[in-house]
Amino acid sequence: MAKLALTVRAISLLAISLLALTALAACHGPASPAVSPSPSIPVSPFPAAPTPTGASIPPPSPGRTPPIAEVTPAASPSPTATAIPSPVETPSIQEYPVPEGSHPHDVAPAPDGTVWYTAQASGELGRLDPATGQTRHIPLGEGSRPHGVIVGPDGAPWITDSGLNAIVRVDPATEEVRVFPLPTGYVNLNTATFDRNGLLWFTGQGGAYGRLDPATGQVEVFEAPRGRGPYGITTTPQGDVYYASLAGSYIARIDVETGQATVLEPPTPGQGARRAWSDSRGRIWVSEWNAGQLGMYDPASGQWREWRLPGDNPQPYAVYVDERDIVWLSDFGANALVSFDPATETFQMYPLPSPNANVRQLLGRPGEVWGAESGADKLVVVRYR
Repeated sequence: MAKLALTVRAISLLAISLLALTALAACHGPASPAVSPSPSIPVSPFPAAPTPTGASIPPPSPGRTPPIAEVTPAASPSPTATAIPSPVETPSIQEYPVPEGSHPHDVAPAPDGTVWYTAQASGELGRLDPATGQTRHIPLGEGSRPHGVIVGPDGAPWITDSGLNAIVRVDPATEEVRVFPLPTGYVNLNTATFDRNGLLWFTGQGGAYGRLDPATGQVEVFEAPRGRGPYGITTTPQGDVYYASLAGSYIARIDVETGQATVLEPPTPGQGARRAWSDSRGRIWVSEWNAGQLGMYDPASGQWREWRLPGDNPQPYAVYVDERDIVWLSDFGANALVSFDPATETFQMYPLPSPNANVRQLLGRPGEVWGAESGADKLVVVRYR
């Protein structure tokens, strides 16, 4: 009897334990299943342009606003390009189509908002209204093949016309064309700049440089020290004039009084100094086409420095320095615009929306850098504020 009572008691205790375990499980609920990790989503390093880059865009016609491509570029993935820390928002890139077959070579934004450009293939000067996208072409004369254009102290566009072998001025109000022929043979005119005395200095790739006095119309031509090659030209805030020689691989300082040129050798032999631009301190920045480098000459110290552009095959063509002393270049090898911050010695890449754009010259006004896309029949602007 005692054994039977003990057995019944054990069974009761076991039943009570099972009931307790069942109640405890009910309080916690069923076990949650394992959660799989979310798959990573690839992100393109560059935002897509809103219009297809290969699309054919018809030339603008009167009363019609042409399509305008606009993108906000991202930093280049190249390990040698470092983003520039900046308090301003990311620059934007916008393209403006010009009449097909124009092949714009140089561009010059004017203070009044107009943007002038040389339509080299058609022998005309173009003017763009960025507000509407409308363009207008002004014929420069039979045989014209304009290369460079700048806006002078008088507010007018001045053109170096290799086809006419002349300096050309166009009145911005009346569009009257005035031609100043060179007194010498063909020099293959390239680029121009004004000095502080109001004289226009120019280069000729055939081996010459010269000056024009707009007040008298007198033109003088000088032989370059090493023959063919004079290309880009610039004036410093101090009033000095320098030019770059592509074929000669040097830059030269011109004595604006005597007209004599003094050769200054960059450190890299055969670098192909193509264009030059002065910053606010009078330092000369040079696009070294053959070497894929940016060069800088400091007249105060007589010293040079050079930096290789990012990428596998950099081909810096144009160079320009904006009002912040940021240096801008066009890179044929990367089909991009490139900025360089001298303070941090860092590059930033801005891929161009159109393939094979071939930007041959840059010029700007505060907040904007403009380029001529000779390979795409477009103008392009980078706006950074």
